[in-house]
Amino acid sequence: MKQTVVGVYEAKTHFSKLVRRVAAGEEVIIASAGTPVAKLVGYSPASAPRTPGLLEGKIEVKPGFDELPPGFDDAFGV
Repeated sequence: MKQTVVGVYEAKTHFSKLVRRVAAGEEVIIASAGTPVAKLVGYSPASAPRTPGLLEGKIEVKPGFDELPPGFDDAFGV
């Protein structure tokens, strides 16, 4: 991914052009007095919201699932 650094004045003057470059996949770093202060990046919409309970009744946790194996306490000092 190409990355460009521009000053605040240039960013303000050529904002529309920078937005087109960002839309094409470029990242633009905006610097003030040579120090980076902001990053202009493309927008990506949020993923679909999660649906709680989607796998309800499809997963089974076997008895003893969370028990430590014999000798684990000695080997790892738990």
